[in-house]
Amino acid sequence: MVLTPLPDSRTEPDGSAVIRVLGYNIRSMRDDREALARVIGACAPDLVLVQEAPRFFRWRKRAAWLAARTDMVVLGGGATAAGPLLLCSLRATVERTEDVLLPRTPGLPRRGFATSVVRIAGTRIGLVSFHLSLQHDERLAQTEMLLERLDAMRVEHAIAAGDVNDGPTGTAFRRLAGVFQDCAAVRPWGGENTFPSDRPRRRIDAVFATGGIEVLGCGVPAGLPGVTDADLRAATDHLPVLAALRVPAIGS
Repeated sequence: MVLTPLPDSRTEPDGSAVIRVLGYNIRSMRDDREALARVIGACAPDLVLVQEAPRFFRWRKRAAWLAARTDMVVLGGGATAAGPLLLCSLRATVERTEDVLLPRTPGLPRRGFATSVVRIAGTRIGLVSFHLSLQHDERLAQTEMLLERLDAMRVEHAIAAGDVNDGPTGTAFRRLAGVFQDCAAVRPWGGENTFPSDRPRRRIDAVFATGGIEVLGCGVPAGLPGVTDADLRAATDHLPVLAALRVPAIGS
């Protein structure tokens, strides 16, 4: 299957910016790292919002390797955010970053957010990479913390991407989609389900955007030139979600 073309990154004559955003759970890079790098590179993203980045032995070196292999730079996150990581292309100018650790429930893994405010074509964009809990009540509490964090960033345009650990009919997913655009639902493109990568049956990974951002297409990039089924299966246990978004020009 060959996908219909997804808009390339560019700055439009009116000053608006078309950007590519990739959300991807990479399972601590425990799988085929070269396949992972090929998938990310073929997606040609401006921003990569990673979940389950390496967190332990030499985690910074491994994150730096992934950034270098995909022509990106490490923006923030990793072990200091309990797994979420942000990568960006040189198109983005970094205004600020903050790694946020969430309250820990005894017996459950620590969670966190990797956050940043960047400028692309002069427009400020807030970013949050997140990975919500497997446990229902904790997941709902973390969903509210995510919404509070996005509100506290005080930006007009924001993008959040992550592993919701909940499907579109679930309470946490519906809460996020009720506040922000669920990009894959607004303008479907590519594949739908994201987990598991060898036989995807569930859509638990998503890209969300504030209302002023125009969604040009969003979905799993299976069939995108340079992205092979073999690499998608080998890279990690989740499939990535790629979105093309148009962010308005400054002051528009």
